[in-house]
Amino acid sequence: LHMGKTMKDDLTVVAKYINKLYPPEFNVFSIYAELYHNYFASQAKKNAESYLEDKDIYLLLSWVHNFYPKDMRKDHALAVELDKVKLGSLLPSSLSKELENKYLDSEEVIVKNSLSRCLDKEIQRWKEDKEPEKLNGHFQSELLGIFVIQSIYSSQKRAEDISKAVGEELSRRLLKELPAFLRSYRDAFEDFKEKSKKHRYYKPILIANINNCWNFR
Repeated sequence: LHMGKTMKDDLTVVAKYINKLYPPEFNVFSIYAELYHNYFASQAKKNAESYLEDKDIYLLLSWVHNFYPKDMRKDHALAVELDKVKLGSLLPSSLSKELENKYLDSEEVIVKNSLSRCLDKEIQRWKEDKEPEKLNGHFQSELLGIFVIQSIYSSQKRAEDISKAVGEELSRRLLKELPAFLRSYRDAFEDFKEKSKKHRYYKPILIANINNCWNFR
């Protein structure tokens, strides 16, 4: 990110001040921009081909798809000159796609595990000798719905921050995970209904979970 800021600052100076000191045919800005771009592209490719942690993949994809093409154009004078040069992407499309798939696979597993932990905590609450909380006079079990929605939403938001296409692909994948989670929830609930009839708060817990189903509609 520091290197990117340096590049942006340097090219802004070239676009606003140095460029006009030379005849147009010298293509001063184009030369500067292409040198910077080629260097960054080589570094991005080198990093992409090395072993990367999940957070590093996210940062690299964010840089390639978001910061580099968009933030660089926030200055109007710089944007005008960059549009003339047409530098292209920092990564070959095949390598970029490979990284995106790694990120999506990892994020899908993270969300799946998060949903599983949420359900485990909910099941544990059923086993506790506590009456479910009430909301507007009705038994509710809202924490599960809140955690599930937050897990999915935050994951989708991060993916969309990389690019719209990555966000859409993750949404498609997570739409498949949610029904699987709901089936696990249903199975756990049915198991509780059959095996916990002597639980002190058996009926309130049943009512709370039935009411909770509205959160997933």
